[in-house]
Amino acid sequence: MTTTPTVPAPADPTAPDAELASQPIGYWSGVVHKAVITHIRDAMARVDVTQPMWWTLNRVDAGGHVTREVVVAGLADVADTPHDASRAVDHLLHRGWLRTGDDERLHLTDEGRAAKARVKELVTGVRARIHAGITDDEYVAALKVLRRMADNVAAVRPA
Repeated sequence: MTTTPTVPAPADPTAPDAELASQPIGYWSGVVHKAVITHIRDAMARVDVTQPMWWTLNRVDAGGHVTREVVVAGLADVADTPHDASRAVDHLLHRGWLRTGDDERLHLTDEGRAAKARVKELVTGVRARIHAGITDDEYVAALKVLRRMADNVAAVRPA
């Protein structure tokens, strides 16, 4: 464990391992976010699906009283815009992958279930490529660090 404070350094994509502790998390989390999201979205685009469509298929398939409003509210924190989830519902209804019941609840159609299975296979492969060479323990440790950082920042309230 380090007993002296690490002095922050400017972002350096070529920083050697010995200097990584001084690298800014904002830069590196941004690099990872952009690379991973671009990779996922490119793979999905090749099969004409978007992330919000995938998220919506999963929400609807989970069951319960899932309406357009429930999907929109549930995806608000992960969607890029406030309109992404609603648009995804529209796309999926248009494709016949979803249907709306008399009570406004959304349901997967047989075509929707088949499409969800195909996309799940794609997503599983994408995840394997992203996680290549990373053990589950390493992944969990990285997420714990990121979660702690998010909690640390959230705990600081402006005066």
